[in-house]
Amino acid sequence: MRRSHLARFAAVAVLQIAAVSFAEEPLPAEFRWRASEPLVLPKDIAGISTYSIKDPSVVRHDGRWHLFCTIRGKERSHGIVYLSFEDWKDADKAERRLLPNHPGFFCAPQVFHFAPHKKWYLICQASSPDWTPNYGPAFATNDRIDDPAGWSKLEPMFDAKPGNVSAWLDFWVICDEDQAHLFFTSLDGKMWRSETPLDKFPRGWSRPEIALQGDIFEASHTYRLKGRETQKYLTFIEAQNGHGWRYFKAYTAERLKGPWQPLAATKDDAFASLKNAAQPAGRWTDAISHGEFLRETSDERCEVDPRNLRVVFQGALDRDRAGKPYGQIPWRLGVLTAAENGTE
Repeated sequence: MRRSHLARFAAVAVLQIAAVSFAEEPLPAEFRWRASEPLVLPKDIAGISTYSIKDPSVVRHDGRWHLFCTIRGKERSHGIVYLSFEDWKDADKAERRLLPNHPGFFCAPQVFHFAPHKKWYLICQASSPDWTPNYGPAFATNDRIDDPAGWSKLEPMFDAKPGNVSAWLDFWVICDEDQAHLFFTSLDGKMWRSETPLDKFPRGWSRPEIALQGDIFEASHTYRLKGRETQKYLTFIEAQNGHGWRYFKAYTAERLKGPWQPLAATKDDAFASLKNAAQPAGRWTDAISHGEFLRETSDERCEVDPRNLRVVFQGALDRDRAGKPYGQIPWRLGVLTAAENGTE
């Protein structure tokens, strides 16, 4: 074989190997994290004496982070606030605006851009005496993510509560090529999934089915992994009383319909806990709780890069929550960065 042919063959082989390597980029065999210092702290807002800021959902759009969180307060038990900033070091200084589109209970937001409708969607759990059922998953839309006053009035996503579900909370939507999938938990070791065709979203949901069952608690968040020839999905979900009062387990699946296989799903081999999350700036949390990946995309696919995993999460010290009801725990937000990817 002539030298030019050999060189061309070698170059093609290298490109093919690189393409396969990128397409099948594996998740780490063992997860290790570095926790930032607390980046967003509770602050009083709109006449509400705020106990905590928690349940973060965040997207990157037009060069800025757009962060939506639950606040718990004395004058109002639950509300959703919006912050926008360019860099996480400036997050706590960002203006906080309470979303005005719902006067009562609403919390645990998820925000994404739904490409088929060319609109931003806010998914959350909410209640209203005018709804039947009066509590459940709800949605609002907006043409602009940076306009807190632009969100439509919340509307329920179900016409009736499914008869096979006793409790439901922490709702999360992710879409594949054909359907939207709604995941939620029920505080009894179960994660549930419901689906609807994309052309019927945000309504038309099927009867929920159990997607995952085990020693899990709440706050499931599901993502598509970037850079694979075949689809693969990762869900991480909160568990209790491992290394830390709250911590995360993780599971993967080839399809959003499952089945879900454990990835890092034991107390001693967890996705993120006090055992594998270092706090180099000083210990400020005894829990790794309700978190959200910093996504690669802002759309309904909820895509993340397995080579650049970062999680914004809520934390609190045991001594600061001692003797307090759950609603008064002073949750704060920080960011976990996968240690293999360096520090922030």
